[in-house]
Amino acid sequence: MWNEQDWQALAEHARRCRQQPISGLIAAELGRQTAFARKLGPLYCNFARQHLDSQAMADMQRRLQDSGIQDQVRQLFDGVRINRSEDRAVLHTALRSNLGTSPEALSAHAEAQAVLDTMSDLVVRLKAQGITDILSVGIGGSDLGPRLVLNALAEFGNGGFRVHFLSSADGMYLDRYTAALDPEKTAVLLVSKSFGTQETLINGAVLKAWVGDSERVFAITANGARAAAFDVPPDNILPIWDWVGGRFSVWSAVAFPVVLGLGMPVFREFLRGAADMDAHFLNAPISDNLVYWQALMSVWNRNGMGYGTQGIIPYDERLELLPAHLQQVIMESLGKSVTLDGADSTQATSPVLMGASGNPSQHSFFQYLQQGIGTVPLDIIGVVTSGHSQPTNHHFILANLLAQAESLANGQPSEDPQRRYPGNRPSTVMLLDELTPYALGLLLALYEHSVFVQSRIWGINAFDQWGVELGKKIATGLMPYVEGDLTDLSDLDPITRELLGVMLKS
Repeated sequence: MWNEQDWQALAEHARRCRQQPISGLIAAELGRQTAFARKLGPLYCNFARQHLDSQAMADMQRRLQDSGIQDQVRQLFDGVRINRSEDRAVLHTALRSNLGTSPEALSAHAEAQAVLDTMSDLVVRLKAQGITDILSVGIGGSDLGPRLVLNALAEFGNGGFRVHFLSSADGMYLDRYTAALDPEKTAVLLVSKSFGTQETLINGAVLKAWVGDSERVFAITANGARAAAFDVPPDNILPIWDWVGGRFSVWSAVAFPVVLGLGMPVFREFLRGAADMDAHFLNAPISDNLVYWQALMSVWNRNGMGYGTQGIIPYDERLELLPAHLQQVIMESLGKSVTLDGADSTQATSPVLMGASGNPSQHSFFQYLQQGIGTVPLDIIGVVTSGHSQPTNHHFILANLLAQAESLANGQPSEDPQRRYPGNRPSTVMLLDELTPYALGLLLALYEHSVFVQSRIWGINAFDQWGVELGKKIATGLMPYVEGDLTDLSDLDPITRELLGVMLKS
């Protein structure tokens, strides 16, 4: 955790850097366009249009080094119980790499490898049963990551099954799926770490009756007893563990839908990309480490420049779900106001994350990004080689990526204030050589590790999520009122009472 002297130094750097626009910083530092760029395999990141100078960056890196961050990274990989509020290890890295040295980490990796074999066996079983469609039922981390990967990599494999996702308890999509799919050729995956997620269980109860055969109901969970009580056969239960947070679980059996849709070779390549980012994070010096660069830029924008929002803008439609996935990874991890020691944080933590795919968003909220009063630093993500057969389309996308990053930073003066672009709006450009399973693994693991570094700088726990519990608890208590089983509303919150009255009258 940074101390008061570290934060004071950050503030001093910010005061100095604000005296020049981004364009002035670039002009003042010869070779900045390469000095502020780093590459790992197919992933290239250029930070040159961030609003800080080399002095500030070097000092932040030194302070991060002095904070003991690398020892804390080793604790992460070795399965030390760094999730203190839940007294748990954090070992999602063991799902894809074998870099931990402790018995706990080595055992976790061995368990994860065994589950890959189990998934392969289940694929064979499902094909033998004549299953054609998979309905994956989960929410949050049990849905967002696998949905993103399957959408992004659709051209890279064919696992032999059509995969569909159901997350919300809204019954409209449940009705649509049960109307469109054949229950005799559909397998249902219930994905819930606790097997207590109400949305998943409500949908699961309907679908279990719909398929009419528990042999075609599968569970991916850390609570096998609850799954068994739900009448899921023991051979249909894939394990996950309490040392894997939901938003970090795309590397586990939670991604069984990816295996079913794209095949195990694609999934293993995805894991390999993340494993290489793990090794880079663990071993590369801070000054050349993509993770630390990305994390420090985020802290700089949040605390040095005071920007409360961050944007993720992928210029590739295959990555259109990336902002939604990262909203959970970043805001559920960093949306904390209390430190590891239980004290109120003295620093702002997570930004609000927003975003959408780049080309469509230019025609919606880019007006705000270019000329609005607030400044939103962006991660602009592009793919150099398209993977499709339309070169003009791809060149148009790349030209727009370059143009938006340039115009946001440099702006354009005009005598007509309506046509003036203020510029001085920071961005990082991230380029993948190609959007392959390996490259996507690198990219997602980069953001995961960046979240960890930011949490260590702020001194908060990135691996619990108590903030999601209160609303769910209240909702459970309100269900009998909504269903009409309880009619005396006198003890309820007065606004809730009024709203319930309106609902029950309609």
